[in-house]
Amino acid sequence: MAASAGLIDAPNFVRAVRESGYLNLATALAELVDNSLQAGSTEVDITLERQERDSLPVITIEDNGNGMSRDELAACLRFGGSSRFNSRNSFGRFGMGLPAASLSQARRVEVTTWQPGAGALSVSLDVDAVAEGHDAALKPVAGAAGASESGCRVTWSECDRIEYRRLAWLERSLNKDLGRMFRRFLTGGLALRINGEAVQPIDPMLFTAKVNGASAHAAFDPLLYEVATTAGTTSFVRVTFSILPVAHWHHLDNATKRRVGIVGQGGVSILRAGREIASGWYLMGGKRKENYDDWWRCEIEFDPALDEHFGITVNKQGVRPTATLREALEPELESIARLLNSRVRQAFEEVKFEAAVQGSCRIAGDADADLPVIRTSGRAAGALSYHLGADQLSGDSMFEMTLKQRQLNVTMNVDHPGFAALYRPLQDMGESGTPLRTALELFLLSFARSVAATGASESEYHDLLRVWGSTYGRMLQRS
Repeated sequence: MAASAGLIDAPNFVRAVRESGYLNLATALAELVDNSLQAGSTEVDITLERQERDSLPVITIEDNGNGMSRDELAACLRFGGSSRFNSRNSFGRFGMGLPAASLSQARRVEVTTWQPGAGALSVSLDVDAVAEGHDAALKPVAGAAGASESGCRVTWSECDRIEYRRLAWLERSLNKDLGRMFRRFLTGGLALRINGEAVQPIDPMLFTAKVNGASAHAAFDPLLYEVATTAGTTSFVRVTFSILPVAHWHHLDNATKRRVGIVGQGGVSILRAGREIASGWYLMGGKRKENYDDWWRCEIEFDPALDEHFGITVNKQGVRPTATLREALEPELESIARLLNSRVRQAFEEVKFEAAVQGSCRIAGDADADLPVIRTSGRAAGALSYHLGADQLSGDSMFEMTLKQRQLNVTMNVDHPGFAALYRPLQDMGESGTPLRTALELFLLSFARSVAATGASESEYHDLLRVWGSTYGRMLQRS
């Protein structure tokens, strides 16, 4: 005991802990929510208030969990005093979260707990008192129980690290940050409230964001990587990719894009035991992040058994992947990142193509009223309407076409040499190339209409387009 006492200078240690590296209030509060979840809580209430107008904020977090015994309470504000030290079964690990997170934001912390059949007990830790050489008040004393049968309440007073002057702004920020960190638990039934208002889950993958009738969708089936743990067992890393609907969302204004999360939530989200502990650009190898990469997302999940491979910090708000983990994941994840970047680029090219051809399609439709009628299934009379698009098509055809319900659909093959030879230069010309581009598009639409007017069967004019596309492609390759 004497050796341990000489190891740490308590006043200086407590001052140093205040600089323990929590990024903001949300990451510090997340440590306490972790504790509540580990105690079996289904309801967690966070209260932000000022006792006087210009006084420092007081923050309280109360849960309906299992509570603590007298011995557990006496140890809860001791650094490394957790009964679950180095546990790999849930959130906590080092027993540093509660005291370190609390002192990073407040000069005084009080912990109160209650259980059925026992009175409420409290312990407290005051930075200024310890700095002046007084002993920490870690002996349990009588406290005030909460409304639930059992639970725990942590009160931070003299919160001198709060950056927000208005608590309403702080509340909005916490709703956003905690809604993202604990999204899995919120959708699973956890009631997390800030000043009585429920925190809503925020999914950076945007699977649940419904805008203009569209949501993000899975780019692939989830990937599983089996990794050896330091304990000699194995555990899995699960990786999920989503891709956003460019065609439906590209035209949204910037304010809506920020609100939905298209802007500001891109990159990689890393979840440990279901809780987000990091977000940014991780395990993507040599692929650098570009603007197009906002339009796809990646979620990496792992269990605490792989903490060493992810380089988990004491405050669980960052990762430092080991070389072994990078070698296992990065080659394939980098390839996927480049593939999805290419898909997004292509989607934007198609959007630009669709927007640019609208004028040509209207001109063709207006002119159709003066042309011989082509009989189609269903409604046989009336002018045709036209649609011109672009996509990756198999085979040698420069374009494919269908004629149904008085609409002629023409789809350009972006992989055909003709698309690069004709459209790429016109796109580079911008507005000055519009007349030439319109002439080209009307040429293609009129050719497609003429093929449809021959009365040939669908298979016959597909063969014609394939032969013509192949011939034209070979000639371009020779040119």
